[in-house]
Amino acid sequence: MLTRKQKDLLDFIHKRVQRDGVPPSFDEMKDALDLRSKSGIHRLITALEERGFIRRLAHRARAIEIVRLPDDMAPAQGFAPRVIDGDRPDGTPSTALPVTIDAREVPVMGRIAAGVPIEAISSVSHHVAVPGQMVSSDGAHYALEVKGDSMIDAGINDGDVVVIREQRTADNGDIVVALVDDQEATLKRYRRTKGMIALEAANPAYETRMLPEDRVRIQGRLMGLIRSY
Repeated sequence: MLTRKQKDLLDFIHKRVQRDGVPPSFDEMKDALDLRSKSGIHRLITALEERGFIRRLAHRARAIEIVRLPDDMAPAQGFAPRVIDGDRPDGTPSTALPVTIDAREVPVMGRIAAGVPIEAISSVSHHVAVPGQMVSSDGAHYALEVKGDSMIDAGINDGDVVVIREQRTADNGDIVVALVDDQEATLKRYRRTKGMIALEAANPAYETRMLPEDRVRIQGRLMGLIRSY
């Protein structure tokens, strides 16, 4: 028997996994349930796990797997679970719900400054799996770990991993990886005006940098981000 809040959270997680291929963040869960802090979400997640409705996978960000739904939730959502024959000794079929997530591996090229520019990035440190909808089929992609807080008002925090599509052009308003003087790489919002490039921060503590076009080269455009908790 689930409480209303537990059922609401399970429903929200299930719908987001079906829509996006990945569970929502704790902040998104908190906002969806109108809770004041993430500690309430932690308690609800623990209760759902103890009751066998979800499973948390160790050492992975946003790693929540839906194991089953309550009987009274499935019909209301128009959900018809597919039953898979298992190897349980009593012959009872498993009620686990198969969730297929389209994930792609992209190389992590190091760290990118969302603040004062750092040295240009050129080597692969490791690979990371990202949801398939973050990458397009017509271009190469890579990931970078964000260092700094100049893009926090755009929802990009220190420590986030951003997924970038390689491209050499950008439209005004795009968040891009910009290479300055072939030496410094930075993550900023791009604007071009009167032969100058504006690299705008999303934090009032940082000033916009105005640079001649020949000093800036676009290395890619932001496609999405991954956040660990």
